[in-house]
Amino acid sequence: MADSALGVGIIGVSPTRGWAATAHIPALRALPDYEIRALSARSTDSARAAGEMFGVSAVFSNHEQLVTQPDINLVVVTVKVPHHRELVSAALAAGKAVYCEWPLGRDLEDARAMAALAAEQGVRTVIGLQARQAPAIAFVRELLNGGYVGEVLSTTMVGLSVPGGVVVQPNAYMLDRNNGANALTIAVGHILDALSYVLGEFAALSAVSELRRPLITIEETGEQIVKTAADQIAVIGTLASGATASIHVREAVAGGTGFLWEINGADGTLRITAGAPYPGIFPLTVAGAQGSDEPAELAIPAALTQKWPELTNLQGSPAYNVGRVYAAFAADIGNETHVVPDFADAVPRHEVIDAIERSAASGKRIKP
Repeated sequence: MADSALGVGIIGVSPTRGWAATAHIPALRALPDYEIRALSARSTDSARAAGEMFGVSAVFSNHEQLVTQPDINLVVVTVKVPHHRELVSAALAAGKAVYCEWPLGRDLEDARAMAALAAEQGVRTVIGLQARQAPAIAFVRELLNGGYVGEVLSTTMVGLSVPGGVVVQPNAYMLDRNNGANALTIAVGHILDALSYVLGEFAALSAVSELRRPLITIEETGEQIVKTAADQIAVIGTLASGATASIHVREAVAGGTGFLWEINGADGTLRITAGAPYPGIFPLTVAGAQGSDEPAELAIPAALTQKWPELTNLQGSPAYNVGRVYAAFAADIGNETHVVPDFADAVPRHEVIDAIERSAASGKRIKP
């Protein structure tokens, strides 16, 4: 490990499951710019078990102890959304850089408060909108910038979040809209960021948000839980460019298209597909056509997929684009650039989500 490696402390590590174990730890282990130096979990036993599983000796059941460790440069927050503000704020107050999973907070107020604190502390931050680092998304941007479709006239996204009527117990908290982790904030939030990153921001929008199946079954117990978070979110609006944009994410259906994104231009079409509306996690396929031809798959250039060779073995896994975020963040620090989205970039996403909620509640067209 290089002496200049960034010391990482991860808050919210389970030895058996979870996003930290699935994505962050494999990604960090693949990169020479980082060293995992501390972990924390909800209990002493869990922290000790996680440390043994991942070979980390400094383990804590108290996040305050982790964020004050002098050899920790970057604190990674991978806990449930309602706890983000407390843990992120503690890390920022300790003067640490912070990588927080998306959504940044339960609502717009949370997000603005954390972004303001980060700016006040003058530390770097990262928000977990890793679709921006996906090679396919970079390829689509290159194609659009090169005029592949001509002027963009419209774009459409359709996604299936939580197929069927069953969720696993760890995700049951996402059924309560007050927790800020649901189909709107997560599934719509991720694809909305990809859309805005590629095509620009919404100038105005109208939305419908409905709860069509209020009961959902917990897989492990068979118990039926009452849902309060919407399972049908539809948005139509106008981008700043003038293009028409629509998004429809639905859940608790028997099947259907996992994720389809079409970008229709005056001269051609691009079609991006995946198994679910999480373009930062699921592998993406890009197809295109010019004129009246049917879209055919386009090969993503090796220069994009091989940008960081250390991550090649992670391709196809949830850790791949997370690793690309970490690699780009290390480059940002070294080059004093701002490629990786930070807390300030998260606020406009939360503003659009807030606009969707207000539009759905009022029936009015809203300017985010």
